[in-house]
Amino acid sequence: MKKSCYACGKSSLSKNEIGLTRKLLGRDTKMFYCIGCLAECLEVDAEFLVEKIKEFKEHGCDLF
Repeated sequence: MKKSCYACGKSSLSKNEIGLTRKLLGRDTKMFYCIGCLAECLEVDAEFLVEKIKEFKEHGCDLF
């Protein structure tokens, strides 16, 4: 089942977008966000979130 962004409706979110949403909002969340909407929701830059994805991957996070 493909997930879409809760805020803007973007379809087919990437594995990274789904993983980041789960990492930051909780593994059991039912609402997923694209990078842009998640950044807006958390009041950070999208580039900051892209860097966080890289960090989490380097640390072996199993959500990505």
